[in-house]
Amino acid sequence: MEQLSLEDIQHQVQLTSRGLGDYAWLNVEDVIIGERDQLQFQLLQERLLTTRTQLLNEATTWARVIYPLLLLAEQDRFQAWSKVALSAQYACFSLEGIADGVLGPSIDGYLQQPYFVVVEAKKGLDANNPQFQLYGQMLAAAWMNWKDNGQEPQEILGCYTISDSWTFFRGEVRGFEQDKPEFVWESSREFSERLEAAIIWKLVKKMTCPV
Repeated sequence: MEQLSLEDIQHQVQLTSRGLGDYAWLNVEDVIIGERDQLQFQLLQERLLTTRTQLLNEATTWARVIYPLLLLAEQDRFQAWSKVALSAQYACFSLEGIADGVLGPSIDGYLQQPYFVVVEAKKGLDANNPQFQLYGQMLAAAWMNWKDNGQEPQEILGCYTISDSWTFFRGEVRGFEQDKPEFVWESSREFSERLEAAIIWKLVKKMTCPV
């Protein structure tokens, strides 16, 4: 899924963009931060303020910047996982790839349905737009969830990260058995972890709250 382009996505699905906005799913006023979490955020931000995150390689950025915040968002059965295989077989196309990160319900060390997927932007001259890779992974995760529960539309959430910035997406997928399913998405603004770690944590926490 790393090589996906906008043209690839539009060829496979009916893609509808509601664009960047101040959506209800981005409202985190009701998410409470405990004292222990607040201390963790403070330590994380202090470390980031003295780190040139743009100069870190991808593996170090993931280990020091992204994954620690995902771990802090774990709750109940929802756990953070790295390098998770995602695959889908729609009526007229298939998707297969590895998600950099996933938050989802787990039982006895086994990840069930991927609920929230994370793409870390690749660096270098050959790097691709992470947004289209995220679309593919959200479509794959939605299909996997649909195979499990048969619900339509499927709501799927995700984000891509560039250095220490996070951009969140919410998608709805329907028509899984049609030749060209419908994929509607909304997105947030960019959030800087070094300045807004608490907001990012609240967003991830809210998105992975079981319903």
